[in-house]
Amino acid sequence: MIVLETERLQLRWLSIDDAPFILELVNEPTWLQFIGDRGVRTLDDARNYIVKGPIEMYGRLGYGLYLVQRKDDLVPMGMCGLLKRSYLEDADIGFAFLPQHVGKGYAYEAAVAVMGYGRCVLGMKRILAITNPENAPSVKLLGKLGLRFERMVTPAGENREVCLFAT
Repeated sequence: MIVLETERLQLRWLSIDDAPFILELVNEPTWLQFIGDRGVRTLDDARNYIVKGPIEMYGRLGYGLYLVQRKDDLVPMGMCGLLKRSYLEDADIGFAFLPQHVGKGYAYEAAVAVMGYGRCVLGMKRILAITNPENAPSVKLLGKLGLRFERMVTPAGENREVCLFAT
């Protein structure tokens, strides 16, 4: 299901058919370094990740992480969407793109659309974001999106702190 369209992009619900893309994305070195190892090693793991993550969240909340693809050729480039984490009071925006699609404005374009959707369609007053403090490109993008650093937080079940940003 297509949720959003921008000038160059479509954002749609992930399906189990996207398992090969997810397997590639979550095993990229930058994902592993800045987001963390999700233990996705096979196509079955990737399908399970999609079902227990984004698909479950669509059913429970009506939103989640969306696959970002180019409009003209439908090539999957990354994910961008809103998540509701148990340890955060409000939804947060998340994004990740394959390296060959970084630096072309796709993440910004997708994130602007997702934040607008969160505010205008879902009625969110405040949108958060978390990122590894060493992830300079993510920190820069969050600033460009108008989010400001608030404090350090420790994600549930983890022993590392991340930066919390908010609108």
